[in-house]
Amino acid sequence: MSGLDRRGFLAATAGAAAYLTSHQSTARAGATDVPAPPEVQLAGTDIKMSRVGLGTGMHGGNRQSDHTRMGFEELVALMQHGYDRGVTFLDLADLYGSHLYCREALRSIPREKVAIMTKLWWRYDGPVEPVAPSHAKNIARTTVDRFRHELNTDYIDMVLLHCATTPLWTKQLAPYMDALSEAKDKGHIKALGVSCHNFEAMEVAAESPWVDVLLARINPRGAKMDGPVDDVVRVLRKTKENGKAVIGMKIYGEGTLADHKDECIRFAQELGMLDAITVGAMNPEQIDETLNLMAKYPAAPMIC
Repeated sequence: MSGLDRRGFLAATAGAAAYLTSHQSTARAGATDVPAPPEVQLAGTDIKMSRVGLGTGMHGGNRQSDHTRMGFEELVALMQHGYDRGVTFLDLADLYGSHLYCREALRSIPREKVAIMTKLWWRYDGPVEPVAPSHAKNIARTTVDRFRHELNTDYIDMVLLHCATTPLWTKQLAPYMDALSEAKDKGHIKALGVSCHNFEAMEVAAESPWVDVLLARINPRGAKMDGPVDDVVRVLRKTKENGKAVIGMKIYGEGTLADHKDECIRFAQELGMLDAITVGAMNPEQIDETLNLMAKYPAAPMIC
């Protein structure tokens, strides 16, 4: 919400609400020509959601992204379009600044009908060492409370530690993990996990008993991934064998594989190791394109 004063914020949200009122009837009327994605239950959890999610972090950083830079009216309408098509998985992050946009979308989308995943960008808090563990734990605790306030929800389906880049992450971020575990015990979070941007970090996540959900970069050509495709697939297989949920990201290589979407979706669907995928569609047409491709290539049975 950088640069957006209170008057501008109210005007933007009012505009989004007015747009949605006129948009919903026409979107639902045309929804039958695009197949809805299948509903899945994440392994090891009671979370039910669509097999594909709407990502909100294209070129994300400093609490903004290409999605949030679209403005309230367009991004909220995009979330509504996805929901009208059957997309009930929303992929957010503090780093993207997308919480308040989701909160606005939840004015018309029933909270209990969608699964929300967000991510804690612990780097905002400074170096992990030599900060006192009690201080880091308190920061994580209050951050979860802030997330729930920003989203206007009693619980968040999934909270991930954002962007693990070292195999030492379970040691360095132990106070954060403890605080998130406490929030899970209280019912404020349903599932915990990590998004990885390093191959060794992902190997650790595959074996960590703390991890319920691994968010991993995967596509058939190794674009924007953490290692060769075969190596990453091997780790994902181990993750599934350990009973964890795997959500695939960078399915289109952050846009670098835009000319190979057919191949990318077929690969993701036939892999048998992805509980769900998240795709950062920027307009309704891109959402519909992915849904059509998913229907073209039905998902293979999960290996576990």
